[in-house]
Amino acid sequence: MKVAACGWLADQPDTVMRMADNLCASIAEAMEPLRETNGLVGLAAPLLLVALPAERIPFDDSLVARIRRHLSAAFPRGFAHMEMLRSGHAGGLVALETALAMVRTQQRQPVIIAGSDCWLDPDTLEWLEETSQLHGAGERNNAWGFIPGEAAGAALLLSSAAARAVGIAPLSYLVATGLGKEDKLIRSGEVCLGKGLSRAFGSVLEAWPGEQVTDVYCDMNGEPYRADEYGFTVTRTRQRFRAASDFIAPADCWGDVGAASGPLAVVLATIAQLKMYSRGPLGLVWGSSDGGERAAALLRAASNC
Repeated sequence: MKVAACGWLADQPDTVMRMADNLCASIAEAMEPLRETNGLVGLAAPLLLVALPAERIPFDDSLVARIRRHLSAAFPRGFAHMEMLRSGHAGGLVALETALAMVRTQQRQPVIIAGSDCWLDPDTLEWLEETSQLHGAGERNNAWGFIPGEAAGAALLLSSAAARAVGIAPLSYLVATGLGKEDKLIRSGEVCLGKGLSRAFGSVLEAWPGEQVTDVYCDMNGEPYRADEYGFTVTRTRQRFRAASDFIAPADCWGDVGAASGPLAVVLATIAQLKMYSRGPLGLVWGSSDGGERAAALLRAASNC
């Protein structure tokens, strides 16, 4: 089986601990601007929203408790609140919508959105092979499957007022977020026409009328269902994109990273804008969960705001 593993976790066989170690590292990095500017003193204690895998082999109800214990040990000063969302791929962007609402109503409240996932448990891999979801599985290879990966990502969200108060220069601006719900689910045998994703796109595009999206980042992983869903969605909204077919699907580089997809895509879009190798100033990030959750976010380069 071909997998995209984090080499620095090679000595950690426990899947949940691999997820937790990656998660803590990403959160610590996202919090660095607060430490460097003494923002941990000048602002309210940060809130933490974490996206985790939906229920699947071997992750049962104990997953949240184990991750929470690991976070409490790694960050003894704690967070004002920790919330775990078990909705898979779109979870981080769902958390971003919650974070945006919190920041708008509580101007001095930092929020960290994060996500962590790992497909590399032996039982998970066997299940993926048995259900013909694996790309690169020898004789049982599915040319339209995906390569399992593992990752974590995190991003710090602040209001403009809070950032100015502690001297943090924004790297990107979150314009809007949008949610949708799809009832024609993957592997159900029903044809998905992208109605749930279209609702998520509609919400973010309406928030910034007139200007075309220049960059698209998504969690497509090679499965035809996701490609079809996106195709139907952009057919409805194509006038709002400079080149909707010219999207970035990083799963072809780092594998399918599940619940880490949203935060990582947000960071990827931000870095591309910051280092000026994006195609323009307006990036759209979207995610699609197996359970039907759909989410999108619109990011604008800080240099253009």
